[in-house]
Amino acid sequence: MKKFTLLAIIALLAFSSFIAGCGNKNAPAPAASEKKTIKVGATSVPHAEILNVVKPMLEKEGVNLVIVEMNDYVRPNIAVAEKELDANFFQHIPYLTKFSEERKLDLTYTAAVHIEPMGVYSKKIKSLNDLQNGAEVGIPNDPTNGGRALALLAKAGVIKLKDNVGVNATVKDITENPKNLKIRELEAPQLPRSLDDLTLAVINTNYALEAKLVPSKDALFIEQKDSPYVNILVVRKGDENRPEIQKLTKALTSEEVKKFINEKYQGAIVPAF
Repeated sequence: MKKFTLLAIIALLAFSSFIAGCGNKNAPAPAASEKKTIKVGATSVPHAEILNVVKPMLEKEGVNLVIVEMNDYVRPNIAVAEKELDANFFQHIPYLTKFSEERKLDLTYTAAVHIEPMGVYSKKIKSLNDLQNGAEVGIPNDPTNGGRALALLAKAGVIKLKDNVGVNATVKDITENPKNLKIRELEAPQLPRSLDDLTLAVINTNYALEAKLVPSKDALFIEQKDSPYVNILVVRKGDENRPEIQKLTKALTSEEVKKFINEKYQGAIVPAF
């Protein structure tokens, strides 16, 4: 009897082990390591569009990219500095340099992605030769893009600036204004919407594209493709080596992104890598 009881116990234990083994086969696999999430602020066109191209690429690399669309040139840098965002993608190097110096922000960049040639647009005239005396011309009111716009107007021959002032120009640096143009400094996003009231506006390409303007067709005058104003991925200093930031940097300078820019924007935006 004792021998039978012992055999029964052994059999029961063996059966229990078998059941447990079968159960383990159906148990969920150990949880994979959680994806790293990075939040990147960007203007909608073209920056958010480009980020949407790399989003699935990053997903495969274990990075969840959250794109926060922003429509001004001030908040994105402050949000990165205050750690509300991990990075931003909307600006060129001269703007970052000047903004960081003025606000004492510890920011840098990891990727030079593309160039957006600034253009001169109008709904009222077909050529700069048609400019009338006293015409109103809109330019961005931030110092970097304002100076860039004035330099472009000077290159187009409608005004002259002090020697060697270049993109650091302000309206006070205009030395010749034969058409007595009235320069109006407006928020950059407002310029496309102000074309009905202005004769001309000098508009950043991202805002031109948002307004369904085609730079290669609609601009009366446009920067050449060798413009030094390269748009960059900006991060806090010290974050350059974060693995997820490095993966984003690599994705933004990939052949897939180069192909997308060339096919989507047809020369209105030019890859910088």
